[in-house]
Formats: sequence, C-alpha cells, structure tokens
Amino acid sequence: MRIIEFVLAIIVFFGINVYLFYRLYLMLPPILPLRILLTVVSIVIQLPFFVALLWGNSLSTSLTTVLYKIGTAWIVIFVYLLIIFLVADIIRLTHLLNIGKFMFNSWAGWLFLLVSVSTCLILGNLNYYKKKRVEININIEKKLDTPFRIVAISDLHLGYGIGKNELENWISLINKENADVVFIAGDVIDNYLKPLEEQKIYKTLRKINSKYGVYMALGNHEYIGDIKKNLVFLEKSNINILRDSAVLVQDKFYVVGREDASRKYRAKLSTIIEKLDTTKPLFIIDHQPVNIKEMESSNVDFQISGHTHNGQFFPINLIAKWIFGKSYGFFATDHSNLYITSGIGIWGGKFRIGTQSEYVVINLF
Repeated sequence: MRIIEFVLAIIVFFGINVYLFYRLYLMLPPILPLRILLTVVSIVIQLPFFVALLWGNSLSTSLTTVLYKIGTAWIVIFVYLLIIFLVADIIRLTHLLNIGKFMFNSWAGWLFLLVSVSTCLILGNLNYYKKKRVEININIEKKLDTPFRIVAISDLHLGYGIGKNELENWISLINKENADVVFIAGDVIDNYLKPLEEQKIYKTLRKINSKYGVYMALGNHEYIGDIKKNLVFLEKSNINILRDSAVLVQDKFYVVGREDASRKYRAKLSTIIEKLDTTKPLFIIDHQPVNIKEMESSNVDFQISGHTHNGQFFPINLIAKWIFGKSYGFFATDHSNLYITSGIGIWGGKFRIGTQSEYVVINLF
C-alpha cells in the first residue's frame, strides 16, 4: 500500500509541476531561446531531490548535499508558485479582476514572482536559524525533592541538510540550561547515516550534558535507512534509546520511550506502565502526537512529542493542524501535560515561514 501511495504522490507531484511550468511558459514573452531554457529547467529541476534520495549514498557527500538542498528548496518554491497560480487562475476564470497582463507574456508577472518568492525564502531562511527558547513551568501532584528541569528537543534531521556545525550550536544552547535530564523525541537521523559517520557526529552528540543523561524515542526517520546501523550509531552517541520500554532513573522518576507510531508492533502505553510505581513522576517520549487520550488516561506527568514540525512553513502548518488536531504547543488536563514541539531542526529546505525552530525547557515543581 505504501508503494502505491508513493507512486501516486510522484504522479501528482509531476502533474502539478507540468501545470506550474506551463503557466510560467505562458508568462514568458515569445522569445525562443528563453522558452527553450525554461523547458530545460522545468525538466532538470525535478532531478536533484530524487537523485539525492535514491542514489545519494553512492555519490560524494558534497555532491549529494548540494543536490539535496536544491531539490528540497524547490519543494518550498513549488508550494508558493502553486498558491499564486491557483489564486490567479480563480480570479481570471471568475472575472473578478482583469489580470490577463499578469498571466500572459508578462515581464511584470515574472518580476512579481521573483520578488515575492525570493523574499519568502530569504526571510524564511533567516528565521530558521533563530532558535526559539520555549520555557514551561508545570506543577505536578507527585513529590519532587527539588525543582526539576528537562530540556527537550526533537526532529534534528542530521544528514545531508544539517551537519556538525549546526549541531554544535544547538548543544551549546542545551548545555547552558544545566538540565537534570535531556529528552529527544525522535528523528535524530534524517535519511542516511553516511554523512553523520563521515563527520563523526556521534562524538558531537556525546557533548550533551545533563545530570541524569539523555533519553530518546525513535522517530519514523530512524527507520528510513538501516535501523540496525542507526541504533549502533545512537548508542555510540551516549543516548539511551527506549523502545516501548521504561527505565527508573536513580529511584526518582520513570522515563518511558514509545516505539514510533509507524510500527505496527508498537505496544499500548497501559501495557508498558502497568507494573510501574505510578506514585513516582512519569515522563513519556513519543515521536508522533497520536493517541493522546491514552496518555491523558494514564496519569502521565509530562509527555514530549514532535514529528509535525508545526508544518515548517505557511500554509502547511494549517494542514498539519487539520491532520493531527493538536499539532503544536502546550496542552494540559487535570493530571497530564503534553508539549508538541516544532523541532530544533528541519526536514529539507531550511525555511521557517510562519513557524519557528525551537528547544523546550520544562521546569517541574
């Protein structure tokens, strides 16, 4: 079924690309060399992402990195061009405004597209590098000897898009918080392990400091590559991986890591915690914010989730909210607390438009 869905998605993607480049072709004045150039570009621009995704590990890391960045940047441009042309066509077909001069043989239309899309990309890229510090104070009913600090991150997506230098900056932010414990809610690895091994990023991840260690639940991206090799890499990074399991830390609190929701064999939360001493604080790491009612009914003190990226850029953030219901932010009930983070990293092109990359500081009292 996933293969069928993937093929359908590719067909739709290429179909929309045909629509976009046809619209761009009509906007271009009838100058043959320019129209030939646009036709060539319309074909070539489709290739980088798929080459990087399917054959990236067989190419040099530097070449795959360039292809990956070009290909994923085009996806963002693709979305904004689609919005602009759909709106323009609706206006044209309903005769709300006379915009024929914009739609056909129009240098002004090309200038509008260049300025508007470029502005979005530049501002979105600058915004991506501004990591927001989110601080939450929570009073829990269970006893804590002293105030307790968690630093939580998710969706690092280390790989061909994000490398060692960015990670070093993130770890500097994390370590300034003097956390009691650090939680990672999945997707440390983007797609493939090759660039992480070449940069020895496991040594960088070891620099994360906290009193009681670093705990992680796997995300869906850890399964894209070789899961066995990915687990070895994460263990070398001094990260405690929890897969539908719980650990009692220093006889003070429990950390439960859920298997990713994409795994059919994922256990129920009630099964994982049924033998735990629930008078002690109970913290959950679950990559995808699904089955939230299960969490709320289990007397969980705090859960961190990610996966949604809060859509990464407008209007995809609205689609993420429609799909997940709760796709970003802090949610509290009488006995449980949940934070869904937009992630400290990003998938694909480094553009945050209407959303923010972040790390989360949780103070428990």
